[in-house]
Amino acid sequence: MKRKAKILVIFSLFLLFVSCVKFPNNKNNNNNGEDEIAYIYPFKSEGQNIVAELSIQTDGKVDLNDINVEIPYLKYNKSWLFLLTQDDCKHAAYSCTWAAINGKPLSRQYFYDVAHLKAGDLPIDYYYLGKTLGSSDGAGNEVRFSFTTTLAPEFDWMDAKTDVDVGYKDDYFRFYMKSGLIWDNVIEMLNYGTGIAFHDVNTDAPNNLDTILKHYNVSQQIILNRLSGRGCKTLAEPNGNKNYVIAAQSYSPIQTMTAQAGAVNLYPFQVNDDLQKQLLSRIFYTPEQIKAAIEEQLLLRKEDRAAIHVGVHGTDYSWAKFLLWLNDTYGKDGDDSVWFPSMEEYFEYNYYRIHGSVKKSVNNNTIILTISLPSGQYFYYPSITLNLGNLKIDNIVSISSSDQVTGLSYGNYEGKTMINIDCRKFLSEHAAHFVEQYEKNKTNSNFEDALYFVNMLKASDKKADLLKRIY
Repeated sequence: MKRKAKILVIFSLFLLFVSCVKFPNNKNNNNNGEDEIAYIYPFKSEGQNIVAELSIQTDGKVDLNDINVEIPYLKYNKSWLFLLTQDDCKHAAYSCTWAAINGKPLSRQYFYDVAHLKAGDLPIDYYYLGKTLGSSDGAGNEVRFSFTTTLAPEFDWMDAKTDVDVGYKDDYFRFYMKSGLIWDNVIEMLNYGTGIAFHDVNTDAPNNLDTILKHYNVSQQIILNRLSGRGCKTLAEPNGNKNYVIAAQSYSPIQTMTAQAGAVNLYPFQVNDDLQKQLLSRIFYTPEQIKAAIEEQLLLRKEDRAAIHVGVHGTDYSWAKFLLWLNDTYGKDGDDSVWFPSMEEYFEYNYYRIHGSVKKSVNNNTIILTISLPSGQYFYYPSITLNLGNLKIDNIVSISSSDQVTGLSYGNYEGKTMINIDCRKFLSEHAAHFVEQYEKNKTNSNFEDALYFVNMLKASDKKADLLKRIY
């Protein structure tokens, strides 16, 4: 009898083991690097110090010597800047903030991980906003809102695993809020353009500068290992502790910082330096307070407007509705006036505007622009807008580019020609990944993602082939 009982226990444990799936095919839920890991854009190999070329053939009806070129203060010629930094590496940064922006499921009381989403294992009360949220690039293409999430690399809870149990409804423990973001969720967020920042480090001596500095380096190494070579250059000051800021001044990888006190307001149309190591102000507002602050700034000339930089901890239904309001009022479904990037994307764009150069030459009826974009450490957004004064779209026959340009769009802007270029090295491969995701699971959300990333590409045979696969 004892032998039979022992066999029965072993068999029961076996059934329990095989019925508890951690991630489909157990691929995206490992944290030891021994199995296949989740897809992530190859940041480590991103191009640096870009030199690209545009050739603009005109109809011969304009004097090419009168055409001037500038990089505007804000990308896509937007008239005001919105920034959002989410502190404490919150689970809601993925399942609420990121999910709302990218048209993914939302829940009023539960949380989920990327493994749940891919398996179709969702909280019982899930709902959708019904659209993705963003602005346009001024040439008919969507640019989704982005934001900055802080990380907690030294804390073990970022290694927590996901319990996936499709169809199980006896309880919903697997959808309870985790201690914070897990690495798989962070990876998926990065693939969509979310930025990252340092926040708390794991120390009992938060007032010791040497200790904080040491832990910055430890955290950076963990981030580099976990995120396939993606480094961090941003600090969101934790708990008003200025020792983090002082330590960051001695830690070269941190180049841009934000805090809610003792910081300077950012006026984007008045910036004439690269903002290196400057501590930029943010405010912890409720959604209704943010709306009032936006409306107050928009009464001013754009040259006098301060950036609306908001800090937040946890986000919920009210924040999802606010982001929807922002899209419908000032984004692509409104007046399309706002640029809402991550903090590091804005920092890089301004850096390129200050340190980059555009040289113009003329060959018959063709303008040749040579664009130099010098990079800093851990730069991942080699993308700018150019305005060509005294040239209208109607006078352009064609625009071609060198291989360094992977994304290209253009349109009219106040009597000028606006050209957006993206020089991310693996933009085509990135788009192909999302097309493959759609081919594997033809949901409406996967279709929208595939189309979104393919539309980032410049016209090419590769882009045409990817569009055929989508349609």
